[in-house]
Amino acid sequence: MIHIAQNDHVGRAISWLLFGVAGGLALDLCAKQILQDYSLQEFVFVRSSIAVIVFLALAPRLFGGIRRLQTSRWRWHALRTFLAVGVMFGFFYGLSRMPLVNALTLGFTAPLMMTALSVPFLGEHVGWRRWMAVTVGFSGVLIMLRPGSGEISFASIAVLIAAFCYACQAISARYLAPTESTLSLSLYVVIGPMFVSVLLLDNDSWLTPDVPGWLLLTGAGLSSVIAWVGLINGYRGAPTALLAPLEYTALIGGAIAGYLIWDEVPDRWVVIGAMTIIVSGLYVVFRELKVSTEA
Repeated sequence: MIHIAQNDHVGRAISWLLFGVAGGLALDLCAKQILQDYSLQEFVFVRSSIAVIVFLALAPRLFGGIRRLQTSRWRWHALRTFLAVGVMFGFFYGLSRMPLVNALTLGFTAPLMMTALSVPFLGEHVGWRRWMAVTVGFSGVLIMLRPGSGEISFASIAVLIAAFCYACQAISARYLAPTESTLSLSLYVVIGPMFVSVLLLDNDSWLTPDVPGWLLLTGAGLSSVIAWVGLINGYRGAPTALLAPLEYTALIGGAIAGYLIWDEVPDRWVVIGAMTIIVSGLYVVFRELKVSTEA
């Protein structure tokens, strides 16, 4: 059974998490459209810059002021910043080169990775049903990629690397939650990719955005703020193994949006793989919620 600590607020944590998932899906939709016309480094730079401005503007009212950025755990924040670069560039590189639902399905191996990593790094107890879900979930990845069929590409590998980096970020957020503010956990990981993108920008990779471009880039920046605030507050409030599978809900919205906006229809292997991943995670999390409630 997943251990619920006395200071955990499961209902509130789930609400925050779903709020963050909605922001993340909105970010992915904006990014998918933006990356058809603009370079990856320009997207990361503008999106991150807007997010930093929004965070600093909201800091006095929502986050306790700029002083909440103070920390003595710089090594952890440096590690999270490094991981953020992997998340941003890995996922959005893959997103620009594959259908939306494919990228999201591979990206959502992160909850499975979080479940496994929560045991050695957070000391959270994960029952045998959860381990079965991890095993079955990764079999869904194999179904989707079908090793030997030519479906494995550099883009898919980049998304899987991004998923691992994201899982490590979520684990570190819960580990640092007792001492670090939401502002510090959110802002530093945005600044890192912004600086890396500056180093990669040149005249050939910069295209001045038009009005629709600015609207999409601004929407991406605002959505990223919603995503980070929601996910961080979610994972600081309840066990990682309990919350992680709920992120699969974004796959439904991603599949619908991919079909309506870009006329993308996933093949049967993607559907089977995605359903395997989703069902394996959701079955166990609702079962564990029932057991925890009865206890």
